[in-house]
Amino acid sequence: MIKHIVFFKLKDRAPEKVQETVTVLRNMEGKIPQLLSIEVGADIIRSERSFDIALVTVVASLDDLQAYQVHPEHKKVIAHINEVKEVSYAVDYEI
Repeated sequence: MIKHIVFFKLKDRAPEKVQETVTVLRNMEGKIPQLLSIEVGADIIRSERSFDIALVTVVASLDDLQAYQVHPEHKKVIAHINEVKEVSYAVDYEI
């Protein structure tokens, strides 16, 4: 199993903009068969070093991670993220 974690810092950190992106990310649930689980959370501390959103997903294999990356629903999310993000960081590891 692979855990895929991404942290996002948005250009506009207003709460309504953060919530909009949280909703976009959560909307992947049930639409991408490779996603065994998905968690999305908005930061509650809101410090200068905080990222605005964390995405945590689990897939069964590296092949499933690749299939997730190119899935049409994920590509829609990527398009949104590319418009709103200042920066993002990711880590993928076996569990």
